[in-house]
Amino acid sequence: MESKIKDLRQQLFNFKFNKSLNTNDFFISDSNFYAYNLLLSWPKWEKKIINIYGERHSGKTHLIDIFLEKNKGLKVNLNDLQNYDLDRLRFNENIIIENLSEGLDETLFYSLIDTIDKYNKFLILTSNKSLSNLNIKLDDLKSRLKNCLFAEIQKPDDILIQALITKNLADYQISLDSKLIDYISKRIERSYSKIKEFVYTIDEISLKKKRPVNLKIIKEILEEKID
Repeated sequence: MESKIKDLRQQLFNFKFNKSLNTNDFFISDSNFYAYNLLLSWPKWEKKIINIYGERHSGKTHLIDIFLEKNKGLKVNLNDLQNYDLDRLRFNENIIIENLSEGLDETLFYSLIDTIDKYNKFLILTSNKSLSNLNIKLDDLKSRLKNCLFAEIQKPDDILIQALITKNLADYQISLDSKLIDYISKRIERSYSKIKEFVYTIDEISLKKKRPVNLKIIKEILEEKID
């Protein structure tokens, strides 16, 4: 059993998780309340540029989708703006760019921020870590990024861990006794990605064995830590 779980671990890097992005599926806790409340408070922001950051699978895209259900906005990829007339962005009240990371085109990014400022629009940026911690070389861009409003989605707290396990199990149409969910919640690593991977492994094992998941299987998956 242990070697089978290890084999499944190695398949986790290339899979796509099933997900439900309905607004009602977003569970609010202390971990994400500030980011959630900030988006809902638009346009009453202290600054025109906000950076929502948190680890992969922490719900950043879900939050953006909730925002766009309530407000008009244009979601674009930074690289797609390479040959784009940035002045055309003035026709959109909110510009959203997701998944910013090291190695971005700093000159283009600076031009984007400059355009947003010029037309007094709002810019929403998401990333896995704070943009203030990216290795930015362009001094002017560094200076502009200091003027962001930063909203971190923190590691899941106890309440959110239990909710995420329940939701992800439901996405795979897996039903577990509440005692088993409580057992998992108290022992699993505080990581959005690890919770996703754990549930995916449960699904794979249950499909291969064609029987319900029991405490023994859960213990073996938890003890075989996800690297």
